[in-house]
Amino acid sequence: MLLRHAKSDWSEAGLHDFDRPLNERGRQAAPLMGAHLATHALLPDRILCSTARRARETLALMLPHLSGDSDVGLTRRLYDEGEDDYVAIIHALGGNAHSLMLIAHNPAIQATALALIGNGNPALRDEIAEKFPTAALAVIDFDAESWADVEKDSGRVVAFFRPKLLAGGITGEAANES
Repeated sequence: MLLRHAKSDWSEAGLHDFDRPLNERGRQAAPLMGAHLATHALLPDRILCSTARRARETLALMLPHLSGDSDVGLTRRLYDEGEDDYVAIIHALGGNAHSLMLIAHNPAIQATALALIGNGNPALRDEIAEKFPTAALAVIDFDAESWADVEKDSGRVVAFFRPKLLAGGITGEAANES
Protein backbone atom coordinates (compact mmCIF):
# COMPACT_ATOMS: atom_id res chain seq x y z
CA MET A 1 0.00 0.00 0.00
CA LEU A 2 1.43 3.33 -1.07
CA LEU A 3 -0.10 6.37 0.64
CA ARG A 4 0.74 9.96 -0.13
CA HIS A 5 0.66 12.10 3.01
CA ALA A 6 -2.44 14.27 3.52
CA LYS A 7 -2.62 17.92 2.40
CA SER A 8 -0.01 20.15 4.02
CA ASP A 9 -0.14 23.76 5.14
CA TRP A 10 1.88 26.25 3.10
CA SER A 11 0.73 29.36 4.98
CA GLU A 12 3.83 29.92 7.13
CA ALA A 13 6.47 31.69 5.05
CA GLY A 14 10.01 30.51 5.65
CA LEU A 15 9.02 27.20 7.25
CA HIS A 16 11.36 24.42 6.13
CA ASP A 17 9.58 21.90 3.87
CA PHE A 18 10.37 19.04 6.27
CA ASP A 19 8.53 20.85 9.10
CA ARG A 20 5.27 21.70 7.29
CA PRO A 21 2.18 20.47 9.19
CA LEU A 22 -1.13 19.31 7.75
CA ASN A 23 -3.77 21.88 6.90
CA GLU A 24 -7.42 21.50 7.90
CA ARG A 25 -8.30 19.48 4.81
CA GLY A 26 -5.38 17.16 5.53
CA ARG A 27 -6.53 16.73 9.14
CA GLN A 28 -9.93 15.64 7.78
CA ALA A 29 -8.61 13.37 5.02
CA ALA A 30 -6.17 11.29 7.08
CA PRO A 31 -8.72 9.81 9.52
CA LEU A 32 -11.18 9.36 6.64
CA MET A 33 -8.60 7.22 4.86
CA GLY A 34 -7.82 5.34 8.08
CA ALA A 35 -11.52 4.55 8.58
CA HIS A 36 -11.79 3.42 4.95
CA LEU A 37 -8.84 1.08 5.38
CA ALA A 38 -10.42 -0.41 8.51
CA THR A 39 -13.81 -0.82 6.82
CA HIS A 40 -12.20 -2.76 3.98
CA ALA A 41 -9.84 -4.78 6.20
CA LEU A 42 -6.76 -3.22 4.59
CA LEU A 43 -4.73 -3.32 7.76
CA PRO A 44 -0.98 -3.20 7.26
CA ASP A 45 1.28 -5.45 9.31
CA ARG A 46 4.10 -2.94 8.84
CA ILE A 47 3.99 0.79 8.19
CA LEU A 48 7.02 2.73 6.99
CA CYS A 49 6.49 6.46 7.33
CA SER A 50 8.56 9.45 6.33
CA THR A 51 9.82 11.46 9.29
CA ALA A 52 8.56 14.72 7.71
CA ARG A 53 5.98 16.34 9.98
CA ARG A 54 3.07 16.10 7.50
CA ALA A 55 3.65 12.37 7.01
CA ARG A 56 3.90 11.69 10.75
CA GLU A 57 0.69 13.68 11.34
CA THR A 58 -1.05 11.68 8.61
CA LEU A 59 0.00 8.45 10.31
CA ALA A 60 -1.07 9.68 13.77
CA LEU A 61 -4.55 10.55 12.51
CA MET A 62 -4.96 7.19 10.78
CA LEU A 63 -3.70 4.92 13.57
CA PRO A 64 -6.80 5.10 15.81
CA HIS A 65 -8.79 3.51 12.96
CA LEU A 66 -6.36 0.66 12.38
CA SER A 67 -7.14 -2.10 14.82
CA GLY A 68 -4.66 -4.81 15.56
CA ASP A 69 -0.91 -4.63 15.68
CA SER A 70 1.13 -2.76 13.12
CA ASP A 71 4.88 -2.49 13.32
CA VAL A 72 5.58 1.19 12.64
CA GLY A 73 8.91 2.43 11.39
CA LEU A 74 9.86 6.04 10.78
CA THR A 75 12.58 6.70 8.25
CA ARG A 76 14.07 9.91 6.89
CA ARG A 77 14.95 7.95 3.75
CA LEU A 78 11.32 8.30 2.56
CA TYR A 79 11.78 12.08 2.63
CA ASP A 80 15.26 12.26 1.17
CA GLU A 81 15.16 9.68 -1.61
CA GLY A 82 13.36 9.21 -4.93
CA GLU A 83 11.30 6.41 -6.45
CA ASP A 84 14.21 4.15 -7.32
CA ASP A 85 15.22 4.32 -3.69
CA TYR A 86 11.65 3.66 -2.46
CA VAL A 87 11.90 0.22 -4.05
CA ALA A 88 15.21 -0.27 -2.25
CA ILE A 89 13.54 0.85 1.00
CA ILE A 90 10.77 -1.71 0.46
CA HIS A 91 13.42 -4.39 -0.09
CA ALA A 92 15.46 -3.37 2.94
CA LEU A 93 12.75 -2.50 5.47
CA GLY A 94 9.68 -4.50 4.46
CA GLY A 95 10.74 -7.28 6.79
CA ASN A 96 8.52 -10.33 7.06
CA ALA A 97 5.25 -8.37 7.01
CA HIS A 98 2.43 -9.84 4.95
CA SER A 99 1.13 -6.35 4.14
CA LEU A 100 3.25 -3.21 3.99
CA MET A 101 2.26 0.46 3.81
CA LEU A 102 4.51 3.37 2.89
CA ILE A 103 3.43 6.88 3.88
CA ALA A 104 5.54 9.24 1.86
CA HIS A 105 5.75 12.04 -0.70
CA ASN A 106 5.12 12.88 -4.32
CA PRO A 107 6.43 12.62 -6.94
CA ALA A 108 8.26 9.57 -5.54
CA ILE A 109 5.15 7.74 -4.24
CA GLN A 110 3.41 8.06 -7.63
CA ALA A 111 6.55 7.05 -9.54
CA THR A 112 7.02 4.06 -7.23
CA ALA A 113 3.44 2.90 -7.80
CA LEU A 114 3.85 3.18 -11.56
CA ALA A 115 7.22 1.42 -11.45
CA LEU A 116 5.83 -1.51 -9.45
CA ILE A 117 2.56 -2.02 -11.37
CA GLY A 118 2.91 -4.66 -14.06
CA ASN A 119 -0.73 -5.66 -14.45
CA GLY A 120 -4.19 -5.35 -12.99
CA ASN A 121 -6.95 -2.93 -13.89
CA PRO A 122 -5.52 -0.61 -16.58
CA ALA A 123 -8.02 2.12 -15.64
CA LEU A 124 -6.54 2.23 -12.13
CA ARG A 125 -3.02 2.51 -13.51
CA ASP A 126 -4.17 5.35 -15.76
CA GLU A 127 -5.73 7.16 -12.77
CA ILE A 128 -2.51 6.81 -10.78
CA ALA A 129 -0.49 8.07 -13.76
CA GLU A 130 -2.80 11.06 -14.23
CA LYS A 131 -2.73 12.28 -10.63
CA PHE A 132 -1.81 10.92 -7.20
CA PRO A 133 -3.52 13.43 -4.89
CA THR A 134 -2.74 13.99 -1.24
CA ALA A 135 -4.00 11.21 1.08
CA ALA A 136 -4.56 8.91 -1.92
CA LEU A 137 -3.73 5.22 -1.56
CA ALA A 138 -2.62 2.74 -4.22
CA VAL A 139 -3.04 -0.93 -3.29
CA ILE A 140 -0.71 -3.24 -5.19
CA ASP A 141 -0.53 -7.02 -4.77
CA PHE A 142 2.63 -9.06 -5.36
CA ASP A 143 3.30 -12.75 -5.87
CA ALA A 144 6.60 -12.75 -4.01
CA GLU A 145 7.99 -14.67 -1.06
CA SER A 146 9.43 -11.57 0.60
CA TRP A 147 9.63 -7.81 0.10
CA ALA A 148 13.24 -8.28 -0.99
CA ASP A 149 11.88 -10.27 -3.96
CA VAL A 150 9.54 -7.53 -5.21
CA GLU A 151 10.62 -6.30 -8.63
CA LYS A 152 9.55 -3.44 -10.84
CA ASP A 153 6.58 -4.26 -13.10
CA SER A 154 5.73 -7.29 -10.92
CA GLY A 155 2.72 -5.93 -9.02
CA ARG A 156 -0.98 -6.09 -9.74
CA VAL A 157 -2.86 -2.89 -8.94
CA VAL A 158 -6.07 -3.77 -7.11
CA ALA A 159 -7.35 -0.39 -5.86
CA PHE A 160 -6.75 3.34 -5.89
CA PHE A 161 -8.58 5.30 -3.20
CA ARG A 162 -8.84 9.09 -3.11
CA PRO A 163 -10.33 11.00 -0.18
CA LYS A 164 -12.62 13.12 -2.34
CA LEU A 165 -14.38 9.94 -3.47
CA LEU A 166 -14.77 8.46 0.03
CA ALA A 167 -17.82 9.15 2.20
CA GLY A 168 -18.76 12.42 0.54
CA GLY A 169 -15.19 13.69 0.31
CA ILE A 170 -13.49 16.58 1.99
CA THR A 171 -14.74 20.15 1.92
CA GLY A 172 -12.87 22.11 -0.72
CA GLU A 173 -11.03 19.08 -2.09
CA ALA A 174 -12.45 19.36 -5.59
CA ALA A 175 -10.91 22.80 -5.92
CA ASN A 176 -7.32 21.67 -5.33
CA GLU A 177 -6.15 18.12 -4.64
CA SER A 178 -2.40 18.48 -4.88
